[in-house]
Amino acid sequence: QVYLAESGGGLVQAGGSLRLACAASGPTLAKNAMAWFRQAPGKEREFVATMNWSGSTIDYADSVRGRFTISRDNAKNTLFLQMNGLKPEDTAVYYCAAKIGMVPYSEIEEYEYWGQGTQVTVSS
Repeated sequence: QVYLAESGGGLVQAGGSLRLACAASGPTLAKNAMAWFRQAPGKEREFVATMNWSGSTIDYADSVRGRFTISRDNAKNTLFLQMNGLKPEDTAVYYCAAKIGMVPYSEIEEYEYWGQGTQVTVSS
């Protein structure tokens, strides 16, 4: 069984930065695609960013492209999300996800493993 644990969320002013981390335990996810999603109050969970194991394939939601950067340390089984230029509309619970297989997708249903989420709040 794979367990994912997010950390790094918090309260930040607009324009600020946060770095989220997702630590995976259990079987190694070194060859698996992983992703970040987020869910704002009253809204559906939405795609943020995804990448394959090597970083040769990366995709971002249009709303975060140019501001957020996804990366991973396969040796430490950890996924990261560097968030710069944060906006109030980025306020949400951020979830880490992993899928069986190497091809990254932006669809929620493609991912089998999920963390509990970490809250990010951006004040104006």
